Formats: sequence, C-alpha cells, structure tokens
Amino acid sequence: MAQQREVSAWRPPVAGVVEVFHAHFTEYAYPMHVHEAWTLLIVDDGAVRYDLDRHEHGTPHDTVSLLPPHVPHNGSAATAHGFRKRVLYLDGPLLGDELIGPAVDAPDLRDPVLRRRVGQLHAALRDPGDELEAESRLALVGDRLRAHLRPRLATTGPRTDPALARRLRELLDERVVHGLSLDEAGGLLDAHPAHLVRAFSGAYGIAPHQYLNSRRVERARRLLLAGVRPAEAAAATGFYDQAHLTRHFRRLVGVPPGRYRAGPPSSGPSRGPSR
Repeated sequence: MAQQREVSAWRPPVAGVVEVFHAHFTEYAYPMHVHEAWTLLIVDDGAVRYDLDRHEHGTPHDTVSLLPPHVPHNGSAATAHGFRKRVLYLDGPLLGDELIGPAVDAPDLRDPVLRRRVGQLHAALRDPGDELEAESRLALVGDRLRAHLRPRLATTGPRTDPALARRLRELLDERVVHGLSLDEAGGLLDAHPAHLVRAFSGAYGIAPHQYLNSRRVERARRLLLAGVRPAEAAAATGFYDQAHLTRHFRRLVGVPPGRYRAGPPSSGPSRGPSR
C-alpha cells in the first residue's frame, strides 16, 4: 500500500481557534513533540495511538481526545489503512492551565454529544461568513470540556514541574528564534549542561532541542498559513535555511512546508444535525 499524506490547514477568523488541521495519513508517525495550544482531536476513519506523559492512549471512532499544551506526545496509525483526523488547536486561556493535570490523566473522552458538537464546529469553521455559528459552537464545546475536566480537580494533585526544568523551558520560550547553547543555558541557570538535559527530559519527557524545534515548527505553521513563503518562514523562526525547516516540518507535520495548504478542503464530512 502506497503511503498517503493529505493535509489541509487554515486559521479561521474565530477567537480561541489557533488553527484547523485536517489530515489523512497511512504509515506516517509523529515523533515526540509539544504544542503551545490545546489539541482537540477527533478521528473519522481508522484510529490513532499515542503516548502522553509516558502513558499510551488511543482514539477509537467515538472518542474526543484533548491533549494539553506543553505536554509531549507522539502519534501513529493504530490500523493498517492509517487514519483520517480533524484537529482544532485552541488558545491556552480557553480552558486554563489549571485543567492541564486532569487532561493529562485522562485525555480520551467517550462522549457522543461532545463528539457531535466538535464535528459541527469543524463544519462551521469551513464556511466563510459562519463565524457567529462557529463562536457559538466553540462556546458549547468549551463548556462540555470543562464539565469533564473540573470534577477531576478534587482528586488530582498539583502537577508541579521541577524548578530547573521550568526555568529552562522559560529560557527556550524566550529564545525560540535566536536559540541558545546548553553551555549558555548552564551559565544563566547555574547548572551543568548534562544536568539541564536530564532535568528537562525527566520533567517533560522530551529533550530541550526537540522542544525548541517543535516550537519553531509551530511558529512556521502560523506564518505559512498567513501566506509567508517557506524560505522566509525558515529565516523568521530560527531555522538555518529552508532545508533545515523542511526536515523538521516534515517530521512533525507529515508533509513539507510547500505542501502545507492554507485553506479548507473542497469537500469533507457533512454537518451533523443542529442542536
């Protein structure tokens, strides 16, 4: 079976939605990476397996998966014919940092009403002029997600990152474009470079360079959706050149920057019944 990679991505004019991402992959597998946004995922065909916070999860057809920001995860097909998925990347404040812990503990939600509402939101985001409908449906989805997550706060203890790992992450966030060496980070944080790597990897399950590259790719995605050419996006996001961007972009997104289309697909899943 030939490997297939079909991707559509766009940024709708709806507050709270950072990106809409539709994809069909057969043999492609995502390496460990992070997002700054919440990842709301539904699978229309096949299934996805992924690791989040060192625990394995899966996405059968009736599941809505919510992956929190800054927590490393990967992803691969759980069936021989791959998977077709629809993803919404949502602004962090839409749900709030206090819900990250509950989402890490149980990211896969079996809720037919939520699944239908997420599908309806995707449909509304496809059509220009339906922004008010999309905002309304997003509000319903947000309420449903919070209803799932908040009851877990009473039984979920605080998930605090080790102080050194958190400080290194803050440094990396400040230097996404310019970058920094481990020696420089060690000098700024008064820690041995090897200890920095161990602390960061132990806290987040991802190496510092993987975190930095995934942040850069995420910024490049935003620029590409805004119409910036790949070579310019590479220079603006800290990659050495377009080839450097392409190598990491292909690993994390599944297609090279030049095939990353800014626009909704011409056809797709039909709207569900209004509710």
